[in-house]
Amino acid sequence: MGYGPATLTCKNLQDYLKSLPKDTLDALYRNPATCLAVFRELPELSRHFIMRLLFVTKPISQIVLAAWIPHQEPSKDLGDIAAEHKQSTQILLDMYIWQEMKDHHGNAAIKLNSTFRENLKIATLGGGKPWTMSAALDPDPHQRDLEFLDKYAMDRWESVLQFLVQPGRGATVISRDAMRTLLHAGLIESSDESDSPNMQITSSGFQFLLLDTASQVWFFILKYLETVTERGLSLVACLTFLFKLSFSTLGKDYSMEGMNNELLTFLQHLREFGLVYLRKRSSGRFYPTRLALNITAGQNKGNLDVPKQGDLVIETNYRIYAYTTSELQIALLSIFSDIEGRFPNMVVACISRGSVRRALLKGIGAEQIIHFLRQHCHPQMYKQNPVVPRTVSDQIKLWEMERERLEFSEGVLYKDFMSVHDYLLLSNYASSKGVLIYSDEKQRTVVVTKKGHPAIKQFWKENQSK
Repeated sequence: MGYGPATLTCKNLQDYLKSLPKDTLDALYRNPATCLAVFRELPELSRHFIMRLLFVTKPISQIVLAAWIPHQEPSKDLGDIAAEHKQSTQILLDMYIWQEMKDHHGNAAIKLNSTFRENLKIATLGGGKPWTMSAALDPDPHQRDLEFLDKYAMDRWESVLQFLVQPGRGATVISRDAMRTLLHAGLIESSDESDSPNMQITSSGFQFLLLDTASQVWFFILKYLETVTERGLSLVACLTFLFKLSFSTLGKDYSMEGMNNELLTFLQHLREFGLVYLRKRSSGRFYPTRLALNITAGQNKGNLDVPKQGDLVIETNYRIYAYTTSELQIALLSIFSDIEGRFPNMVVACISRGSVRRALLKGIGAEQIIHFLRQHCHPQMYKQNPVVPRTVSDQIKLWEMERERLEFSEGVLYKDFMSVHDYLLLSNYASSKGVLIYSDEKQRTVVVTKKGHPAIKQFWKENQSK
């Protein structure tokens, strides 16, 4: 068993779709928005394969497919090219974008999923029914500009983060749906969902706080989607709407006409998370915010964050000056540094071995801390290279390496063997089963894994009875 909490992992769009059943993917591929969103997130070689097969309806021999290799670069050897080719084809198979079959000669062949092919053609070439959201509306008397939408989105999202920092103990109140998603994601824990004062942030929650906004939103939405069936909503309908939303135009209002109760409920949830602005349900229109644009690319592209100026000035003596009054930013800073002083418009903090160790114990890595500092640096810091002083970043990494020198494993100790023969008998058996952690012939001690202990114990009893 490794030492320390597990690292927070977030699936990208490909990994998430690969985890869905084939029937769900087939239903998703009936919409051009889904096909286009999936296509643009595929590796370059996978996109190349799809474009070559877009107008081909017959199966293509895998022998022919093997010849479709990218132009060989001097830095790449044949092994790298073969690995890239295999990975690109496997992704398409895993996502049911193409299927393996036999051609008319009985040879192994592949064929592009007909539903995916037809809807991708509509998305890229036009034709068919309109697949984007309707924008045929009268001028909005309460028109919202980009500045308002950006502020609204970040206020909504920061209220979720503020609750996560101090669940149930601050003045921030979030919707039950947001709270339910945080609990499901394992970012907070409680014995009773309705008993918010007993909630507390988990190690995964601390790691989540230091992600960039785009990755936070994507992770949160993925966890929300895992619960939509329990909420009485359709996963396919919700995902399709999200894909359509990702192709919307910032600052443009869209019609709610034709939405069923299911989608209206989903839209209300997105409003609570800050992904759309809805003045009131009866207005019949909504505005996508910056958080919703290209949401499916959030895990890969950090440039989807709402533009904002950083506020951290970092010195080589590990001191940080944060020119902010945001309680959220101060709380995030205190995760890996010690707050030394607070002024009307500034906070002074210091990074120390103890403060970094405190963050490491919560599952936060050195790279996450450095990335957070770089992301929130004051514009003046960008005049130097590197942005975060090397003495600070290197020392944070060294403090992390201190904890990686030892690895702890939980096990069961066997000792006081009557003879060397008994010791070797048990040691060799444990080793053959792959459960041996440690053995010392001189001391006649054996340590096995906790999981392997029952089998070793049974083996020892059987041999003693003989």
